[in-house]
Amino acid sequence: MQLLLLASSRHLASPDLRNLLQLLKSDELGFAVNLTIADPCRQPELLELHRLVATPALVKLAPGPRQMFAGSTITQQLRSWLPRWQQEQMVSGLGMSLQPPEIDGSRSRRELQLEDQLLVLRQENEALIERLGVQERLLRMVAHELRTPLTASKLALQSHELGQIDMHRFKDVLRRRLNDIEALSQDLLEVGTTRWEALFNPQRLSLGPVAAETILELEKLWVGRDLRLVTDIPADLPDVYADGRRMRQVLLNLLENAFKYTPDGGRVSLALLHRTSQWVQVSVCDSGPGIPATEQQRIFQDRVRLPQTSGTTSGYGVGLSVCRRIAEVHGGRIWVVSEPGEGACFHVTVPVWSGQGPAALTKGHPGP
Repeated sequence: MQLLLLASSRHLASPDLRNLLQLLKSDELGFAVNLTIADPCRQPELLELHRLVATPALVKLAPGPRQMFAGSTITQQLRSWLPRWQQEQMVSGLGMSLQPPEIDGSRSRRELQLEDQLLVLRQENEALIERLGVQERLLRMVAHELRTPLTASKLALQSHELGQIDMHRFKDVLRRRLNDIEALSQDLLEVGTTRWEALFNPQRLSLGPVAAETILELEKLWVGRDLRLVTDIPADLPDVYADGRRMRQVLLNLLENAFKYTPDGGRVSLALLHRTSQWVQVSVCDSGPGIPATEQQRIFQDRVRLPQTSGTTSGYGVGLSVCRRIAEVHGGRIWVVSEPGEGACFHVTVPVWSGQGPAALTKGHPGP
């Protein structure tokens, strides 16, 4: 059997593809496999040749009919087809055919072949629909992330024009935010050939300076509004294992929402808590209108706006869904504690740095 695996080096490092390669090398298959591995970045023509929307993808080239498996569960998809392939290989080795001739009104060989091909096409169609949906969500989320550095740059410009920050500070903010935009633009280019989660680069990170920097970048949203801003960032807070750019995105989204929903004269707080030996908890609280219990899970979905605030604000949009995806890919979680009329507290957990590698992001996380 001839198989083609289209995957980048990043894909090949994923648990699913490592399991796939191990399966293809094992005796479990019961037949010989000729596997070719190609990098879609170096051979993009293969995507067009095999009509692939995204990678990683495994293509069965021979014997026909051609089949394609794509997504993050290729190994599981392949296992579901193994019994059929093993049967075909066994019968082929005996010089026989699985398709019986037309006898006594039974279906013809051609009809059975068409039925098999229809099944394969249906499978490919379902995989393509799934991948298109994933790409749409990826593009929407990355596009939303572009808004954050642009907002920070705009606020820095306004602060500079009002004389609230000097030229050195203004240039520093612009330089760092332009670097963010450049990195996000690269993410957009990679969306078609990778999973959104794979665009993360977790490493040892001091979360305190990131939080302080975020507060300063959003200064324009709270200065002059008689808001009480309370911070609790312990000096002995341990480093975390996280992607700095993504954690800044979470803090910017949560703080921007807190400032937006808190009325003048209200209170916003940011606290970093070493919750357990394995987790640091980020908490952002406001004294806004609060969130009904029926909405507290739904707000982390895409494109959600609370009915009681949508008339006066731009809503949560996809910001909280982005925060949820970022928290989950770090192995943590995000949740909200709120009562209508009493404000809201958003909590995010991030793993503590302990020399861990990427596998650590798959561990469980604490609950609220």
